[in-house]
Amino acid sequence: MTKTAQAMPRRGGGAGGRRLQVRRSGVHGKGVYALQAIAAGQTLFEYTGERIAWPEALRRHPHDPKDPHHTFYFSLDDGSHVIDAKFGGNASRWINHACEPNCEADEENGRVFIRALRDIEPGEELFYDYGLVIDERYTAKLKREYACRCGSAHCRGTMLAPKRR
Repeated sequence: MTKTAQAMPRRGGGAGGRRLQVRRSGVHGKGVYALQAIAAGQTLFEYTGERIAWPEALRRHPHDPKDPHHTFYFSLDDGSHVIDAKFGGNASRWINHACEPNCEADEENGRVFIRALRDIEPGEELFYDYGLVIDERYTAKLKREYACRCGSAHCRGTMLAPKRR
């Protein structure tokens, strides 16, 4: 089964129509695919869901004991809150990680928007770099637990953000 999402109207007006579709991904689970060409810089949609504090996010985690690190959380820049797209989320929660993404997540005033980094062709899967930050030592085991499956020639092998030096 597939779901089709409406593209978010551009800030200057104009409706996007049916431009995106959720379907099975070759990378992981479900993914979001372009049905039409998307121009670089275009806002595709907002990452929506329930805004919760980190203590509540930690209480809810993990959602699935078979896949304990999988959530629909998006950590906000304030460091105190996340968006939990499991509740009230839209198709943006199905965007997979890639080390060389074609989209980016941009936070503005506590809201997160997904934008195209480059022109995207019809049929392409949308990706952004999750850049996960974990407050513990990045061991080989931890990197495997957050393994990347993007297949890029420049793949880091993990969805974890590079440690700052």
